[in-house]
Amino acid sequence: MLKNWHWTFGGVDFEEGEEYLRFRFRFLYALLLCGAGFSILFFLAAVNKVIYFDPKYIASNQSYILLCMVLLFLLHGHKSRLIPVAWVFAIASFLFYITALFLVPNDELRIIWFCLNLPAVYIIAGQLAGIVMTVISIVCIVAANPYIPAPYSANAITTIIIGISYTSVFFHVYASRSISFFHAMVESNQKLAILAARDPLTNLLNARAYYALCDRLIRPAQRSGTPFSVLFVDLDHFKSINDRYGHEAGDTVLKEVSSCLSNNSRNSDVVGRIGGEEFSIFLPDTNVNGAILLAEKIRTDIEALMPSIGEIKLRVTASIGVAENLPEHFCISDIQREADQAMYKAKEQGRNRVTCLAQLPV
Repeated sequence: MLKNWHWTFGGVDFEEGEEYLRFRFRFLYALLLCGAGFSILFFLAAVNKVIYFDPKYIASNQSYILLCMVLLFLLHGHKSRLIPVAWVFAIASFLFYITALFLVPNDELRIIWFCLNLPAVYIIAGQLAGIVMTVISIVCIVAANPYIPAPYSANAITTIIIGISYTSVFFHVYASRSISFFHAMVESNQKLAILAARDPLTNLLNARAYYALCDRLIRPAQRSGTPFSVLFVDLDHFKSINDRYGHEAGDTVLKEVSSCLSNNSRNSDVVGRIGGEEFSIFLPDTNVNGAILLAEKIRTDIEALMPSIGEIKLRVTASIGVAENLPEHFCISDIQREADQAMYKAKEQGRNRVTCLAQLPV
């Protein structure tokens, strides 16, 4: 069901944080459909003599229907066209209501359309557009009234001006509060997303967030043919640290190692804690030679940490596996598997070393 609605609007994808834009886009889409639909009903009623309209007004009604359909076509699948389409629709609707003032004198309630036009302008085009449309509506109604076939009384004009002004103030406040609430909601959601994506002990990405981000980065790299590599870092004999000195000592080691990994990483690199004492680093635009050099620096820096547990300084080492992207690596799990195997080779060869399967003798 949701998929069908997605394609109804042209298959437009909205990024995280564009929820308000998505609402306005779909709201405008619905307004265009309603504008065309109800105008068609008026046209059919006039054709079947249910109501009488001036032929000129029927012609303007047909033009309005056609314009709504054209705007629907232009908006379909193009979120970047929201504002220009919204402005054209608002101006076209306003002009259509002006023609009704002159060409439908037997409908005393036709002036109400000016009030109904304002909420859509405020919600879709914004507060400034709403204020502009309010002023234009009031000025045009007052200026046009002496020249329409059945002018409104001074009391009626005063009432409609108050009505338009009230509607404008109401939706100005509504739009202001809605936008403020939306930004607060987005900020709150972003904070929650950060909390959900981070390992609470080390503040590195957790496994789920790490793998998801890497997969997003791999796709453009594969399209452009740029290299990328992965480091799999596993601390040696970490269980013995927990068993001998306690989990608090283990947590201290993990925090210091995490800081070491972050300090050795570029802004474009992705660092994650993917297991108890296991870490992974995704290196975009990095070939295997550059990855090995970085891995070796990380290994020596970890060995030099010597975290303090009371009066005791612990020697910590790590085994690091390195893997570079290959044609058969379609996602992070493929290249991660090879880096994992390289790390186990490092363990087998005595630990505290960097190993790359691609550079091992066959």
